[in-house]
Amino acid sequence: MPVRKSSEEKLLDAVDDLVFSRGIETTPVDAILARAGVSAATLYRGYRSKEALVAASLERRHERWRETWGSAIAAAADGEGRLLAIFDAIDEFAARPDGARWCAFLGTAAEMSDPPAEIAEAVSRDTDYMRETLRDLAAQLPCADPDHLAEQILVVVTGELAMRLRDNPLRKSTLGREVATTLIANAGTSTTN
Repeated sequence: MPVRKSSEEKLLDAVDDLVFSRGIETTPVDAILARAGVSAATLYRGYRSKEALVAASLERRHERWRETWGSAIAAAADGEGRLLAIFDAIDEFAARPDGARWCAFLGTAAEMSDPPAEIAEAVSRDTDYMRETLRDLAAQLPCADPDHLAEQILVVVTGELAMRLRDNPLRKSTLGREVATTLIANAGTSTTN
């Protein structure tokens, strides 16, 4: 018998609340169960391990991020705005009740140097999606090397997210946007940076 949707949501919410702020290794399953208000039998009916539950929570977060970023892209007025929309999406996502202090994917990657396959796949899927989306958006601009521009912006985004650990997690992504805007301006005339 599969886990009920309401129980699954409680478990995933508990992972969001606890694991992505405290860490995977330092958050025991008992704490997740207590926060979710479900039994161990319920957890293991739906997930074979704590790691599988964490991977499912990362997948849910990835879907929410994709929706937020997709809306920001759709709201942009032009190609440059669509490429820079990632910064609007970061700000919007961080301000959501289910947002986080920083990026759950970066936190997971930093914590687990050799993650189980399902967690590694979730982190890779998020990174690949960001890289491919940025590349597709960069290719719509007059740009000598869309792959390079996308990679540069991904580095800026990663730095922007990491700065939220040092600063206010709800601060606006103005500096990241400024750096990305400069990269975009220079991308049409230079093939090496």
